[in-house]
Amino acid sequence: MADMTTTSRAAIFAKIKAGLADDTRSDAERRKVVASRIAAPPAHDLPARVRKPHDDLRAQFTSYLEGQSATVVEVATAADVPEAIAAYLRANNLPSRVRVGADVYLAALPWSKVPTLERDGGRACPTDETGVSHASAGISETGTLMITSGAENPVTLNFLPETHVIVVEDKDLVGPYEAALSKVRAKFGNGQMPRTVNLISGPSRTGDIGGKLVMGAHGPRRMCVIIVRG
Repeated sequence: MADMTTTSRAAIFAKIKAGLADDTRSDAERRKVVASRIAAPPAHDLPARVRKPHDDLRAQFTSYLEGQSATVVEVATAADVPEAIAAYLRANNLPSRVRVGADVYLAALPWSKVPTLERDGGRACPTDETGVSHASAGISETGTLMITSGAENPVTLNFLPETHVIVVEDKDLVGPYEAALSKVRAKFGNGQMPRTVNLISGPSRTGDIGGKLVMGAHGPRRMCVIIVRG
């Protein structure tokens, strides 16, 4: 087996070397080209549905999410978020208690405006009914939320509670995935990407069990997205 592996590896390298035979550049020159491409990667071709005015992208983002059984609520300012969360919980007859990470944006919200809404901090527990996260970006291309891991937004909030409330700022709504990834790179810096990036396009569902649609099979059965316009 070892001899066969060695032979296969040699054959692969031989083909690569043959393919580079006409390239007269030195190794230093080729490294420079690679470094330049990494520093300024060329833009990809983008589908027409992501090359729209911002208002149209927001409407498309909302439409995709609602088509996947998510609830989308728009509020005028961040100050309106706590009441929007409380209203959603009341409408769904859910306990007025949520689990929130250490996200700075969420911590600065005027929670005191809704004194009946209780908050627990840190990672989600199996007994939590509702988790609240702050998305790094909303992607109009597929109606997807991008949430980065860390103490600010623990990954457990995305999976353990049966209800997931995700707050996304209107300024963070983008068309393509490439733009969302650029936001994450700008936030964390080169070489400092988060350990996990979760892409969420609606509540958990599966049709693998007896051919029936089952909600909440691998995560939340309910999802509310709050878009903060200002």
